Amino acid sequence: MTTALIIGDIQRGITSGYPFARSVVPPLTELIPRARAAGVLVVFVHFAFRDNGADVPRGNAMLKAFYETGDAFHEGSAGTEIALPVAEEDVVVLKRRASAFAGTDLDLVLRARGVTTLAVAGVATSAMVAATCYDAADRGYELTVLRDGCADGDAAIHDFFMDAVFPSRGFGVMSCADWPGE
Repeated sequence: MTTALIIGDIQRGITSGYPFARSVVPPLTELIPRARAAGVLVVFVHFAFRDNGADVPRGNAMLKAFYETGDAFHEGSAGTEIALPVAEEDVVVLKRRASAFAGTDLDLVLRARGVTTLAVAGVATSAMVAATCYDAADRGYELTVLRDGCADGDAAIHDFFMDAVFPSRGFGVMSCADWPGE
């Protein structure tokens, strides 16, 4: 199969610290075994900074705030552990910015596997999901966004992206229950 499921930032420091993020765990937990059974490559992307902060941009207040929240976003800490079941055949990618592609080997892994189509899930819709989708589209991937596999701290923003922004860019939007389809 030439399809991958990209799940981003569903990690312990986020699901424990941001209640909206927990809402995606049940639909994704049900989806993951179905995706594997259909031959879909499952890719988990998690977010962390180096412990010494060498990768935190000086002028970026948002990333600096994440770094300074304690060790929840520090590489190797319990907060960066993926909060979903990871299997041996899955791929795990560490990222340090919003997009799953920014500074990672994700594109290399996908191209090595012949992947041309992506389904994207994770948190937050307006950050990791949007950044990853835009980056993937620029690289020529076909995209579907999994509505109930994504969440945002602001439900209205989530709905705006799902109902207006993503469809206007040609990205499919569907539920975890309806994907990957027949």
